Amino acid sequence: MKVLIATKNKGKVEGAKRAFEKFFEDVEVVGISAESNVPEQPVNAETWHGAKNRVKNLKAYAKENGIEADYYVSIESGMTNALDSWMIINIAVVEDKNGNQSVSASPAFPVPDKYVEKIKEIGLGALMDEIFDAEDLRSRGGGIQLLTHSVVTRIDLTELAFEMALTKFINNEIWK
Repeated sequence: MKVLIATKNKGKVEGAKRAFEKFFEDVEVVGISAESNVPEQPVNAETWHGAKNRVKNLKAYAKENGIEADYYVSIESGMTNALDSWMIINIAVVEDKNGNQSVSASPAFPVPDKYVEKIKEIGLGALMDEIFDAEDLRSRGGGIQLLTHSVVTRIDLTELAFEMALTKFINNEIWK
């Protein structure tokens, strides 16, 4: 089974691979950069739009380049106050080759009010690098790994978001 993911971020590719391998055999996940067409740090609905745009742009790229896949997927990290408190969440989109789509989310983690504007300005990744005196945390375990003292990584959040989106496909008879 071939899965195209709209990123070259190794952690996100690994998270998608782990999720798909729980439900399918012989999984190959290929990362291809695809634009989100939203700001670098999406806020509220921009996160959902960014994830959906990445799948749309990934599919267009695949079509233009003669690349076929069984699934086209993306994940977008953003900040939301949809539940009346600021938090970081990942939105996953999984679309099969027939155009059936499922959208889900990862667990979210809180953002202290004092950092909300700074995250909007420079992005979560840059702020986490600044706070933890690190470089490019987003390409490894993510800031969440440091915030949870290595209990949860960015790969874990990505994996969970994709597992939730895949429930539609692994229970297809229920959704018809």
